[in-house]
Amino acid sequence: MLKYIQFNQNYNVSLLKGELAIALQQHWVDHFNKQDYDGSWQSIALRSASGKEHDILANYGVDKYQDTSLLNQLPYLKSIIEQWECPKETIRLLALHPGAEIKPHRDLGCNYEGGALRIHIPIQTNKELKFMVGGEQLKLEEGSCWYIDFDQTHSIVNAGENVRVHLVIDALRNEWTDRLFEAYGYDFKAEKQGQALDQATTLKMIEELERMDTPAAKELVTQLKKNLK
Repeated sequence: MLKYIQFNQNYNVSLLKGELAIALQQHWVDHFNKQDYDGSWQSIALRSASGKEHDILANYGVDKYQDTSLLNQLPYLKSIIEQWECPKETIRLLALHPGAEIKPHRDLGCNYEGGALRIHIPIQTNKELKFMVGGEQLKLEEGSCWYIDFDQTHSIVNAGENVRVHLVIDALRNEWTDRLFEAYGYDFKAEKQGQALDQATTLKMIEELERMDTPAAKELVTQLKKNLK
């Protein structure tokens, strides 16, 4: 499946940086996954479960998300977000400071096959930034727009002299995004074949666990059957 898509959209870098200057006047908080990085990695929310700027958690499964007051001060960023005709969850600005490193890791389920899409729009970056996804280095230019499969192993090193800031939109897949992804070569046939293989493997696991007939096996069977629904 696709590791990434670079969309045709190219946004106005001057407008992006003008609104970033407004956001930088606010209080940013350190990223919560402290075991995954060294140095300074900070964020501020434009949309969150609580509607607060300091709530930067990617709250998967939360029913309602709210725009923060900061987003209402950033009309250009808001117009970009509204162009995505799909349910939006957490939306953040993420800042990786000079010398900081996001260590190799995976965000399990954070990909299109899993029903989610994470969009990155670089606002400020530098030529010394190293962004690796699935063993491939990506060059994300300011104003460009990307979907990236973060279920792949990925890492980022900011070896430059200025802070790297991206607008990051967490959204959910729908018919509109399916049409968009199809236009960029997403293979829905391969996806269905993969899902069928995963289901067949799960059914075989259930069969073997039921033969074991132990309390632990029964508990696992119950969970696996839930996953099939």
